[in-house]
Amino acid sequence: MTETVLQPAQAIQAELQRLAGDIVARSEVPPLLVGIRTHGVPLAQRLAAEIAAAGRQAPKVGAIDITLYRDDLAGRSLPQVHGSDIPFDLEGRRVVLVDDVLFTGRTVRAALTVLADYGRPRRVELCALVDRGLRELPICADYTGWKIKTTDEQKIRVQIGEKPADSDRVVLID
Repeated sequence: MTETVLQPAQAIQAELQRLAGDIVARSEVPPLLVGIRTHGVPLAQRLAAEIAAAGRQAPKVGAIDITLYRDDLAGRSLPQVHGSDIPFDLEGRRVVLVDDVLFTGRTVRAALTVLADYGRPRRVELCALVDRGLRELPICADYTGWKIKTTDEQKIRVQIGEKPADSDRVVLID
């Protein structure tokens, strides 16, 4: 198994600034950012910080856990559930779901189901740092950092924390 760094910390920081700009450019009203656990949560926090750093009102950030909503749990051991934290009302609001990697679309499908349990947003958009293709469901991101073509056997790992760090990276695992 080999690991190749595709994007270093500086590139991730620049891409988050661009994505934050794209998100606020769509509307004067700040969106609600909802990170998909586990890796989408720090991305949502970083996007909120970038939006605030650009002089805009910082969006509220929440987290959802899709574990119990997945359609591929059969035959697996019981997963660890971290729980969702949506400390605001979604009703009639613009929500941006945030995740690190968009792959088959099944995580996003589950996330939409979780959101429906919390209310009915006016609009739901998707932000993914990496889109690796190979979709199984008809889902696409409204905001995408990088499109990286992969095979089914390859994996993409995004290492990112709540604050910019030299250890942030996007890694391809062969």
